[in-house]
This record gives sequence, structure tokens and C-alpha cells, in this order.
Amino acid sequence: MIKRLMTLGAAGFLAACGAQVPDSNPNTGVGFSDYDQFSTERARRDAELQAMRPRPVPDGQVIAAETLTVLQTGRTIGGQSPVGGVGGSTVQGTLGTSTAMATSPVAVETATLDAAPVPDNPNISDEQSFDAVASRESIESDAERIERNRETFQVVAPTAVPERSSTGRPNVVAFALATSHPVGTQVYRRSGTSIDRFNRECAKYPSADRAQEAFLGFGGPQRDRRGMDPDGDGYACFWNPAPFRTARGG
Repeated sequence: MIKRLMTLGAAGFLAACGAQVPDSNPNTGVGFSDYDQFSTERARRDAELQAMRPRPVPDGQVIAAETLTVLQTGRTIGGQSPVGGVGGSTVQGTLGTSTAMATSPVAVETATLDAAPVPDNPNISDEQSFDAVASRESIESDAERIERNRETFQVVAPTAVPERSSTGRPNVVAFALATSHPVGTQVYRRSGTSIDRFNRECAKYPSADRAQEAFLGFGGPQRDRRGMDPDGDGYACFWNPAPFRTARGG
């Protein structure tokens, strides 16, 4: 009996030392402290999202001036051409996603933006359209057109190429075609010429063609008064006649 009483007492002592569990609050739950506060916040967010959605243009109001201009001139919006009431009319419904307003009042009427633009430009050829050509042409009309083209066809006889006008300067092309020896082959006698003089004289000209032209004007290729052709091949300042010969085919 005494042992049983001791056991009950120990159990009571342990129960008294345990943590007290508070009463459950019906307005609280996992993830939020108050359900009413959560409902109020959610309603506020829903209202903000609803205000951001595009809404149709109300009857009797005005639309954007740019949109009105597009409707009246027939220009396209986003690749679509407006069709319907224009010139003194208001568009009912949404215009894409635009809700902009301006100061151009119009009457109440309905327009659609779904119709594709119809090309009506006389400057654009429709010769690539089989249906368009077949509706107005036939085998007979094609034969008549061919005959008219034959009557107006003219053969232009070739004429001689005009002579090059003389500039008073040596012609390096004619000189290249008149020679046949390769670069570096000595043909003309030369006295000793320093490399410094050669570099100095050649540096005066923007290209090898201009240097060869000046060399011929100074008495070349027989004479080299300025030391521009030290090896005596008749070609000054690394000028090469090969491209001109290749162009001629020889």
C-alpha cells in the first residue's frame, strides 16, 4: 500500500513540473498570427492586381489622339489594320492593351482591329501572283506582248574603245606590256648606288606605280639619275609589271 502511494505521489510531482500548454486560439494558425489580419491583407493585394488589369474604354469617353489618327488614316496597329467606324466614332472595347486617354471626342460605334490590311498600291507589282495575272492575261495577250517586244528590240553594235587621253606622264601599263624579262634581271648598266639613297628616293612616292612613273619620266629605264633602279632591271622601287601582264593574259 505504501509503495503504491509513493508511486502516485511521484507521478503527481512530475506532472506539476511539466510545461503548461496554453489554450488554442481559434483565430490563429500555422504561418500567420491572426486570420482576420491575413484576410484583410489578401483582399488588399487582390484589389491592387485588379486595378492593374487593362479595362475597356467606356462609352462616351475619349480615346488617345494617336489611336484616333491611326483609325482615321488607316494605318496599322501592331501589324493589324483597323476596320469599322472612323471619323466621328468611338471604339468600344480594348485597343490592344492601351488604356491611354486623350482629348479627341467621338461618337459611339464599334470598330475591329482583326482585319488584315488590303494592299491597294498601284506602284507595287503583282506579277508574282498567279491569280492576279491569270485574271487579266491569256495566251493571246502573251503572244501580242512578245510580238511588241520583238518590234522594239534593238541590237546595239559594239564600238571601239576610245583612246586614252594623254596626261603627259609616262604610261606604266604600256611599259609593263612592252617588257618581258622578270624582276631582278639586269638589262641596263648601272653605276654604284647606295641603299640609303635608294630608300630616300623611293620614300617620296605613295606607291610603286608612282615611283615607276617618275623613274620613266627622269630618263628610265636606260638612265637612272636618282638611284631608283640599282639592279638595272628597269623596275624602280620594287615595282613589278607581272600584274599588268596577267591582266592581259600573258
